[in-house]
Amino acid sequence: MIVQDEFDNQASAQAEFEEYVDHLADVVAPEIEIDSVPDDLGELYRAWNGSQLLGTFYQNLQGKWVAQPCNSDKRHYCDTSNSALILIIAVNGLLVADVA
Repeated sequence: MIVQDEFDNQASAQAEFEEYVDHLADVVAPEIEIDSVPDDLGELYRAWNGSQLLGTFYQNLQGKWVAQPCNSDKRHYCDTSNSALILIIAVNGLLVADVA
């Protein structure tokens, strides 16, 4: 009887764990949209999550990409536009890891 109880407990714990993992898989990545507006020194790119502005980024005269998240006073310097965008998304807490 003790063996059966241990088996039932293990099966129940396994089922709860699988349900938890399935719930994590339901997390949907945010749909980030990027647009741009003309600026004195080139294009200013804006990253949006729906109607929420996440931040802006642009390429400076030295060729670095400058990321300015909306909820931060800091400017971050990146080597690529993609890095600048990922930084803005991460600072806003919207970075979703691919667990598959």
